[in-house]
Amino acid sequence: MSLSLDLALRLAPPSSTSVSTRTASPTTLSPSIPWNPSTAFLESAMDTATIRTVTTPPILSSSFLHFFVHASSRTLVFHARPDETVGGIIGRICAMTGFKSRDHHLIYRSRLLSEDMTLAECAIEKDTTLRLIGRLLSASFSTSWQIVDEMFYAITCLLALRPSPTDDFNHIIPSISVIVKKFLAMTPTANDEAFVHLQVFISTKAHVALVKLYMSPFKQIREVGKEAINTFFSSNRIYLPQSVHLKCTSILFEFCKLLAGTVGRTDSLYLTCRSTLGSLLAAQNRSFYISASRNLIIDLYPFVAELAEAIIILLPSEKKCLASGVDFSNFMKALRWAIHGWLGGEGFIPESMYKSPSLMCEQWAIDLYAIFLKLVKNFDEGLEKTGKFLAQSTAKEIESHCLHWSNLLAICSGFHKFARNYEDARKALHAILLTRRVPLNALIKLANRNDDYHWLLKLKDITDFESRRKVSIMLFPDRSFELHEMLIDRSQLLTESFEYVGQVEANALHGGLFMEFKNEQATGPGVLREWFCVLCREIFSQRNILFLSCPNNPRRFFPNAGSVADSLHLKYFSFVGRVIALALMHKVQVGITFDRVFFLQLSGKTITLEDIQDADPFLYMSCKKILDMDDEIVNSDALGLTFVRDIEALGSRKSVELCPGGREIVVNSTNRKDYVTLLVQNCFVTSIAEQIHHFNQGFSDIFSDKKSHKLFFRSLDLEDFNRMVGGSDDSINVSDWKAHTSYDGYRENDCHIIWFWTIVEDMEEDQKRTLLRFWTSLRHLPVEGFSGLSSKLFLCKVSGLQNRLPTSQTCFYTLNLPQYSSISIMSDRMQLITQEHVCSSFGLW
Repeated sequence: MSLSLDLALRLAPPSSTSVSTRTASPTTLSPSIPWNPSTAFLESAMDTATIRTVTTPPILSSSFLHFFVHASSRTLVFHARPDETVGGIIGRICAMTGFKSRDHHLIYRSRLLSEDMTLAECAIEKDTTLRLIGRLLSASFSTSWQIVDEMFYAITCLLALRPSPTDDFNHIIPSISVIVKKFLAMTPTANDEAFVHLQVFISTKAHVALVKLYMSPFKQIREVGKEAINTFFSSNRIYLPQSVHLKCTSILFEFCKLLAGTVGRTDSLYLTCRSTLGSLLAAQNRSFYISASRNLIIDLYPFVAELAEAIIILLPSEKKCLASGVDFSNFMKALRWAIHGWLGGEGFIPESMYKSPSLMCEQWAIDLYAIFLKLVKNFDEGLEKTGKFLAQSTAKEIESHCLHWSNLLAICSGFHKFARNYEDARKALHAILLTRRVPLNALIKLANRNDDYHWLLKLKDITDFESRRKVSIMLFPDRSFELHEMLIDRSQLLTESFEYVGQVEANALHGGLFMEFKNEQATGPGVLREWFCVLCREIFSQRNILFLSCPNNPRRFFPNAGSVADSLHLKYFSFVGRVIALALMHKVQVGITFDRVFFLQLSGKTITLEDIQDADPFLYMSCKKILDMDDEIVNSDALGLTFVRDIEALGSRKSVELCPGGREIVVNSTNRKDYVTLLVQNCFVTSIAEQIHHFNQGFSDIFSDKKSHKLFFRSLDLEDFNRMVGGSDDSINVSDWKAHTSYDGYRENDCHIIWFWTIVEDMEEDQKRTLLRFWTSLRHLPVEGFSGLSSKLFLCKVSGLQNRLPTSQTCFYTLNLPQYSSISIMSDRMQLITQEHVCSSFGLW
């Protein structure tokens, strides 16, 4: 076993007869609530023994000196002369203690003494302390101890300096930081070994030494300490295997406790370290907390209490960034999982632990509940004031507070995790959110991307469509990866798109897409929107056999069981799944919608007779009649039905049994419900199960993890999904169009602008959609109408010949309109660009 020897020595003359000894055992941080380490503790933690002299003659005399060394339970005494070397002193101490040791050093006033110097040459004053720091030889983890020794040596040398304001310490910052990185990099992957390795850092009080650097009165030395501590916090995720992250948190806890008790909880380094610790804890997989101990809960609670106190003080009136919001959410998440692990799984803290006067009560559970009640009251007041501010402020004023709104939402996420610890707390929070749903939805719409907001998708009675859409899009990967480039021939649109999207690794599609059509000049987001729209029109076209449209709604689709005629149909379903997911991720409305029988199966839900009403109205009505018939008619076998389904495919007809022996089972009044159920299942579940499975697989490829994919469909209803992917099916409102159009070169009352809108108002609906597509690359608007687009539309003046057609820059929603001499000429030119075949290209080379 490895041990650390840390001895403090004082020198005394031989005439000294009265010696008092103070022993300070190695100190460990108590997990009790609250902790309050002090500077005095920090000093005493560096010593294991102190020998105080009674008389104080000068050390630089010719007489022998007595050394008193307190080690373990005995006090050692030996003689020394002023001309004796430091190395000799060290050797004699080791010989008298019987320790087999190496790398021992004597330190005087934070200055490392050279072993070949004498006591006189070291200019040691009377009544002073010498500190012996060393490490016993270890049979295991000797390299770990050696690296920590290197760090102590570097720290000791640095503390001995008295720098001037102009001294540059850039050469020392990397040296100590590199040692920290080296220590982390050699952490074993096995949990038990990792624990012992990391305990070397704690048992040698290396964290204390680094904090002493940060407490130096010299700015340069403080910066070195700060850099080294930051290195430890920022590097552990890089060098430590994920399986041992939680083992490392014990060191992070120690750093935070020391900093809180020395430099204070408002110090910037403490706040950074606390934030990093909370982020690390929240990032752990829930399985890491399965066997959590009560001590972990006790360690986490003070951080939650501290952050809650800050929120209670600031929340009602603070309009600036509440930096503690995200930290509170992270620590609350970790505390929630730790409590679950301690309780043995999912569940609430039993009332006997925080309400009952019995011995079962836990003080932390009582205090935590009291904190929650205070937080909820203040949060309710904060939401009320937020609602008033949003209602009375301009868009510019609201935008200036976006960071504040994000932090309010982060705090709300923390409350959600908090409330899950107590059954009655969840009900209380839900009641408040329901009452304040207007400002809550406003906060969600203003929020920045954050994975911690996914729980909001389950609050369908509180959130509106725009909020659910905002949060569900956050489930997709952040488009910060390398662009996936595509060059596609319009004449080979489906085939080449399949190669670019369906035949590549899924990770290649997690970033942005760069799209260009062959022999066309335009590039950018407008071309990408155009590609999504025309590709989906081709995919869902009746010319292909992948999907069927609903008889009464040509925009509504479900998989075609007859797609098996194409040997590649399952690969194409995976491809289509990717395309639809990409369109959602890039916020493009492609103009198609899904039928209920399709969406419910993507959501993992059961199909009933009522769900097939749009997909097959004829079958629906037939089944309803069978169920509504008199029992006598059904039992008379007038229907002539058995548990068999007849299928026509590729010009042939075949029968499929709905259950084993179905040909012999006659439909009667007793089993007709079973017949209808099995018929619906065979038509819309069994026959298209493979198609839906492969579509689902392709859709999930675009997500970073399968969990997000499942949550996406389960958290939305059909109407939400169809609004997101299909856009609005309402007629285009020309007045809304005009209100969201700006002019460049023209004025609103110019005759050309009056002519233009007069022509547009007289167009058929399909012509308006074609013009909209020519202008923006979209045939269908978002559900909010023109206000849902990313920017206003622009109408620009163009000088040129009268026979010139209007042109567009779809990336910027810009239509370039020449100054025609009459409304009739303008009308003729507008009629040309609103023909489908003219609108379908962006200009040839």
